[in-house]
Amino acid sequence: MESVSEDKSYAIPPDNPSVGIDGAREEIWAYGFRKPWRFSFDVETGFLWAADVGQNRWEEIDVVEKGLNYDWNIMEGRHCFSPATECDTTGLALPVAEYARAEDCSITGGYVYQGDDMPWLVGTYVYSDFCSGRIWGLRNNGDSVTEQALLLDSDLSITSFGQDLHGTLYVLSRDDGIYLVA
Repeated sequence: MESVSEDKSYAIPPDNPSVGIDGAREEIWAYGFRKPWRFSFDVETGFLWAADVGQNRWEEIDVVEKGLNYDWNIMEGRHCFSPATECDTTGLALPVAEYARAEDCSITGGYVYQGDDMPWLVGTYVYSDFCSGRIWGLRNNGDSVTEQALLLDSDLSITSFGQDLHGTLYVLSRDDGIYLVA
């Protein structure tokens, strides 16, 4: 049975993984994120993608699944955070990809491209970094990343991506407007 508030404006699906667990917030579907900056669904596969901003050294990309722990604050990316070494990763969902903060500072999540204008990009998760303006793409076969590459080195402060009904991608910049990815 669905958990519904008295005024019926709020409900928790009965198959949520935290429903019925003592002490758990039944609303929780997945947890262990530090600072997710954009979630999006791949319209072809249904995968839920999340870009998660790291604390000091690593930015990460997750394919989010029901009930899993995405490792914050034990891990930062695929690296121990607390403790700094020899952390226990049992039961943690590690990211599908990560990058170090050498010249970057804050991941901006995007979309899996499924448009018609760039067939070579179909199936690629497109994301960026706010500070560097770099835009990358990665392909994931459901088990692992099969390809990852820099697509564009811009000087934009990218805050978000947009996608229209035809799968066309747009880049939103803090200071400079909205750009078509073409």
